[in-house]
Amino acid sequence: ERKFINPLPIETTKRILEKLNQGVMFEKFLHTKYVGQKRFSLEGGETTIAALDAIIHTAADHGVEEVVFGMAHRGRLNVLANIMGKTYEQIFSEFEGTAKLDQTMGSGDVKYHMGYGSDIETKNGTVHLKLMPNPSHLEAVDPVVVGFSRAKADIVYDSNFDKILPVLIHGDASVAGQG
Repeated sequence: ERKFINPLPIETTKRILEKLNQGVMFEKFLHTKYVGQKRFSLEGGETTIAALDAIIHTAADHGVEEVVFGMAHRGRLNVLANIMGKTYEQIFSEFEGTAKLDQTMGSGDVKYHMGYGSDIETKNGTVHLKLMPNPSHLEAVDPVVVGFSRAKADIVYDSNFDKILPVLIHGDASVAGQG
């Protein structure tokens, strides 16, 4: 029999499982529906969805009101759907080229370049989420996220840096310095 020193509460383990399942099923659906289309899958990295969910909710527990994300293309659609709350209808209409694009969040040249903003409810109130536009496969968005967060902290949150959290998401190759 295996004993855990500090097991997670059952609600937490259920939420982690739910977020993992959402990430896996989203990728499976995209793979089935859009066979052969470039989709920068998160496949194999679905724990990113559960981790981001935990980061947001933990941040909200500590008074964070806004989280700003910067990431390249891989996994972006999954983050939009399962973290940002963008509807499948919006995502799939963009995938199929039938959406009316909102130009305020970046140019609409490629679906992986556009940004998105939303509000989500946590047990400690509303947290505003912002995914910055990124027109590059590289991590070119990172200094934009940090500068945006700093400026917003100074102007909107009266230099209270604990109110806004920049989150930079890298692929494993960028962490290893391979690109």
